[in-house]
Amino acid sequence: MRSRTKPALATALAASLLCGTALASEPSVADLDAAARAAGNRRDIAERIGDAVFKTRLPAEVSQISANELSSHLVVGVRIWGVKFAHPLTRDEFLDEVASVVTQAFAAAPAAEEVDVWASVPVDVSKGAVVSGDLAMPTSQTVFSITARPGESAAALRERAGRSDGGAYWDEEWARAAFVHEA
Repeated sequence: MRSRTKPALATALAASLLCGTALASEPSVADLDAAARAAGNRRDIAERIGDAVFKTRLPAEVSQISANELSSHLVVGVRIWGVKFAHPLTRDEFLDEVASVVTQAFAAAPAAEEVDVWASVPVDVSKGAVVSGDLAMPTSQTVFSITARPGESAAALRERAGRSDGGAYWDEEWARAAFVHEA
């Protein structure tokens, strides 16, 4: 009996170590999202930001994170889909998500000079329309945008985005239709 127990235990131990190693090296969904949705000439920074952002399931889907650097100037862009939210959102909840993403972006890329956030919605394109190249028809439309600077608090960003003169762009028709209105 003993002669069979030692090899069986050794095999079980080896299998568990191999399985543990294989599981530990598999990327998480957040890692995959960060890699797949990174863009720009500093994809490494975009992926680092994505690693932080995609660890949380957000109601509005972050579809792309870009990081671009030119002559030591780093600018980050975050694109959010303005349709098909995970659950109904109020305008304030949307701004909470924007502020959260901005905070995470600056934390992951402290050298960034600004974080630009915009929300887009798909545009109906007629069958046969050219959607790439010099004669491309747009396939999405920006319905919200704001630029955040380092040091701006989440509360200040939310407050600024809520003002008509706060430097945020809102497509009011989209905002009326996209959000749940509080009573």
